[in-house]
Amino acid sequence: MNSTSSRRPPARRLGWHDPGVRSAIYQVVAVGAVALAVWFLISNLLHNLSARHITTGFAFLHREAGFDIGETLLDYTPASTYGRAIWVGVLNTLLVSALGVVFSTLLGTLVGIGRLSRNWLIAKLAMVYVEAVRNVPLLLQLFFWYSIITESMPGPRQAHRPLPDVFLSNRGLKVPALRGVSFDWMLLGLAAALAGIVFLRFWGRRRQQATGQPFALGRWALGLLLALPCLGWLLSGRHLTLEAPVLKGFNFAGGWTLSPELAALLVGLVVYTTAFTAEVVRAGIQAVDAGQWEAANSLGLRRGLVLRLVVLPQALRVIVPPMTSQYLNLVKNSSLAVAIGYPDIVSILDTMMNQTGQAIEGVLLIMAAYLTVSLTIAFFMNWYNRRVALVER
Repeated sequence: MNSTSSRRPPARRLGWHDPGVRSAIYQVVAVGAVALAVWFLISNLLHNLSARHITTGFAFLHREAGFDIGETLLDYTPASTYGRAIWVGVLNTLLVSALGVVFSTLLGTLVGIGRLSRNWLIAKLAMVYVEAVRNVPLLLQLFFWYSIITESMPGPRQAHRPLPDVFLSNRGLKVPALRGVSFDWMLLGLAAALAGIVFLRFWGRRRQQATGQPFALGRWALGLLLALPCLGWLLSGRHLTLEAPVLKGFNFAGGWTLSPELAALLVGLVVYTTAFTAEVVRAGIQAVDAGQWEAANSLGLRRGLVLRLVVLPQALRVIVPPMTSQYLNLVKNSSLAVAIGYPDIVSILDTMMNQTGQAIEGVLLIMAAYLTVSLTIAFFMNWYNRRVALVER
């Protein structure tokens, strides 16, 4: 008999004393308990709704809404459906979120750089701004900006007129607007120009890496921004008119309006989020090794060029992950628009729930809207973070 085989350990028996078996059993029991709890809650909910003769489902989305919306990016009337009203709310939320992200990023970068300025006054002013704004609740700031806009501005008949056909009153900012078929074509040309600029930027960067020759993006970008909208105007038959706002009764008619609600919400979100993004930018810049500054200074570069060409590209690796959280917070904070009357997705669905009684479906729609937007932002920022991250060899 082989001595090696005689000393072989006995086969391991699977049982309760095996950690792997116990772990699998615990997980099965936990999943089963969660599924049982969910089943109980849903069945209890459906029973209570049936006992109170409350209908469920999303069939109400095809019914007539019956209420007006003050600000819309889509054609909407009270005769439109609830589904279209929800789309109006989604677009309004996306509008204020997109503008807030852009402005808070630009201002936050400037304030963050200002906190590191060698100028004592600029650094202290930036510090006071950050500390003061971050420690005041956003809802109070929204009330503050809304009261300033609505209470300090005169009525439509006494509206300020800083420029011809531009009026500023407690009803908002009224400016002339372009109308006609050609305007849509010009917007399409502008979108195509922006897409072309992005493509040329990536192509120019790869060309420079391959050949060492820089690409003059500025001239091409200016040419596209001027040429493509003009081309859309020509192709559409040049049907374009300028509609100026006119005082009729107690308000202005015509033109384009920046309402007090949108202005207060946008200013409040930007001012609040800028204070947090400024700290993110400051931390990212300070995370770059001081030797990078010294090496760039030894080449004779000015401080502004060192910051733009050397430090900020490296700081992005630290800035991007926490900046994602700030963007997500801004989108979710936009739900406070209901407090000052801006018709975002929460405000519109709140009106819808009061009319139809479909509270559960309304809450689910709100959750789905914010979840979709948040996951889209997180996906894009994670993709960008992978592009700027250090590649280990």
